[in-house]
Amino acid sequence: MELNGGCLCGRIRFNVTSEPRVHYCHCDMCRRATGSAFAVLAWVPSPDLTWIDATPAYRRSSPIAQRGFCPACGSPLTLAYDVSPGEIALHVGTFDDPARLEPRYNYGSGQRLGWVCCGVDLPHRETEERW
Repeated sequence: MELNGGCLCGRIRFNVTSEPRVHYCHCDMCRRATGSAFAVLAWVPSPDLTWIDATPAYRRSSPIAQRGFCPACGSPLTLAYDVSPGEIALHVGTFDDPARLEPRYNYGSGQRLGWVCCGVDLPHRETEERW
């Protein structure tokens, strides 16, 4: 599987060469980082992600994670946890064909907003946020 994507302004583009593990994340950290009711994340092994031309800027979003974004347009691009340096998550909305990336489970379900109805029939996992 090969997938491409990028930020809103087009300055940052990427290529992924493996099938991502996709899920909804309802945790407070993802809600605030995306400005939405939840995030949809596609996890890939770090070596399977290639940045084309430019790379994201990074900012720590908590003591356990950092997020990548386009410094030009501000598009959120990635999430990476310190305890899992071998994998990185990309926001599904940044892929050129996000319809190919269907979520398989919910994460942080205990923090899911009551009116969110996407993926309610999928398996649920609790967040392990501890900081």
